[in-house]
Amino acid sequence: MVALVLAAPPSAGAEPRSGAAPSYGNASPTPPPPRLPRDFRGKGKWIVRDLDITVPFTWEGRDGDSQMTAGGPQYPIWFTNLIYHDTLYTLTYKWPGLDEHPCSRIPGFNLEALNEGFENARFVGPETLRRTPQRRVNHWRVGVVFPQLPPGNHPRLPLALGDIYVDEHDRGTFWQVLQFGVQNLYDPELDEWLVMDTFEHRRGTVTLPERCDPPE
Repeated sequence: MVALVLAAPPSAGAEPRSGAAPSYGNASPTPPPPRLPRDFRGKGKWIVRDLDITVPFTWEGRDGDSQMTAGGPQYPIWFTNLIYHDTLYTLTYKWPGLDEHPCSRIPGFNLEALNEGFENARFVGPETLRRTPQRRVNHWRVGVVFPQLPPGNHPRLPLALGDIYVDEHDRGTFWQVLQFGVQNLYDPELDEWLVMDTFEHRRGTVTLPERCDPPE
């Protein structure tokens, strides 16, 4: 399960468009990086391939706060991630083999911080997602390493990696995301996918669970 946010698996996901380079160094002009909007709502699927589990998924934003919800009480996986009032929350209700269900909090994180991180994303190239309907997207890669030192003689630890696919005409429309790294510790292969079927630019609903309420 992930702690953020940051498309279908490669076998069912994206392919470079004719004439498009599938790696960095693409000769075409680089488009602006992804930017999550303040208000949105979308539905799709959360995919954990190594566990052979796929559950329904929603992602909604309201006034800069946002919430991801995967599964539900009737599914083997059920969790919610929120950016809410400048704090990142992660609450896992159900996960195979998980007995404890704390609500983790990381203060000092908001939509502006997320989009600032996207500013450093690397452009992979334009691609076409093979689905119905097919979607033409721009593929971006976001990475987090620690410590923030120059590569070479300084050993660094990769903490997180994300592959983000946004609509080629609208960097604020997210169609697929792969999340990989320490934020996926519950998953044996450390990677999970979200695949959006719809993504609308209208105000969604964001609700902080009771067990995540800040202490008085």
